Amino acid sequence: MEAKKNTISVLMLPWLAHGHISPFLELAKKLTNRNFHIYICSTPINLSSIKKNVTRKYSQSIELVEIHLPSLPNLPPHYHTTNGLPPHLMNTLKTAFEIASPNFSKILETLNPDLVIYDFNQPWAAESASSMNIPAVQFLTFSVTVIALALHVFDKPGEKFPFPEIYLREHEILQIKKSMEESSKDYDHKAPFDEALGKSRDIILVKTCRDFEGKYMDYLSKLVSKKIVPVGSLVQDSIDHDEVIMQWLDKKEKCSTIFVSFGSEYFLSKEEIHEVAQGLELSKVSFIWVIRFPLGEKISIQDVLPQGFLERVGERGKIMEKWAPQATILQHTSIGGFVSHCGWSSFMESMKFGVPIIAMPMHIDQPMNSRLVEYLGMGVEALRDENGKLQSEEIAKVLLYIVGIMIFLVHQKK
Repeated sequence: MEAKKNTISVLMLPWLAHGHISPFLELAKKLTNRNFHIYICSTPINLSSIKKNVTRKYSQSIELVEIHLPSLPNLPPHYHTTNGLPPHLMNTLKTAFEIASPNFSKILETLNPDLVIYDFNQPWAAESASSMNIPAVQFLTFSVTVIALALHVFDKPGEKFPFPEIYLREHEILQIKKSMEESSKDYDHKAPFDEALGKSRDIILVKTCRDFEGKYMDYLSKLVSKKIVPVGSLVQDSIDHDEVIMQWLDKKEKCSTIFVSFGSEYFLSKEEIHEVAQGLELSKVSFIWVIRFPLGEKISIQDVLPQGFLERVGERGKIMEKWAPQATILQHTSIGGFVSHCGWSSFMESMKFGVPIIAMPMHIDQPMNSRLVEYLGMGVEALRDENGKLQSEEIAKVLLYIVGIMIFLVHQKK
């Protein structure tokens, strides 16, 4: 307790997704090196997933604090996370989190931190802190570019975004409109978006680097009249390992293998799985593919893959269900490309480990991230058709292009 008296205490409240909680934890680790004591507040199911990452080194300076969501008939405790959450329950989870704001206020009263760091779309967290005279700062765990574009559209309708390299295709615009219409009954997108940014005290923290988002940071700063402070990539130190996969990769030629993963919150349809599978088969490149299904759905890998696919690819491909040590795999010398949905955490890992992206954006911010990938020369997008459908031949073409370049560069260095 004596040590805590001489430190600054910070209560962090991330959104209930691994892609948000992980960077909050990495930021917490960095702050502990500067005399901060950190409380990370989330649901029990989420905290259980990060406990192993709070190693002995941080056990005295990072504490995990449980917040309990209301018991709703269709949202039992194991669904108090976006990981494996059926998509139709996403807005229910957002609503339940907001209803839990009185519980958050009680936590604030008990801990009385010096600062609250809160996530996107959580103005109620800043309001709770403000009511107790505790300053609150927002931390954005995704691209500044995306935030700048969204705010521009809201605040300057009809006016062109000043950075033409970032845009949405027609089918992506339709998808976003449809998504917003479906959830508008339960959730007002614009109000919390503006409110949460506006309630941040003087600055907004962002998970990015000025090197590749500098001009978008400056534009966002003008839009919100606040200082935008980048905190770096916050890529988690890899502690996970899979001996079987590592041994398999060790046998592959340098940069010859593709890693395929669409994150923990997007689940490919059977049609999409077939297109990706056919693209991998046509390309004849080696690959590791992580396939996930929503929690509770009893689906087997064999049920969703094209008939005979596993037999035809043989040792050229590895399918992993639910989980893979992504950071460890991406660092392996045999990996020459990353088929990604372009979630921001995956974008950052790709940047850190120097692995080019084969972009297949799915929803929300991912199409804009994909445009940024191409603009920065970090990879190439596998284009969909005019209806927004994946195309196996296009996937195969981009895979061969990326792997071909990477192997060529390897031979040039010899």
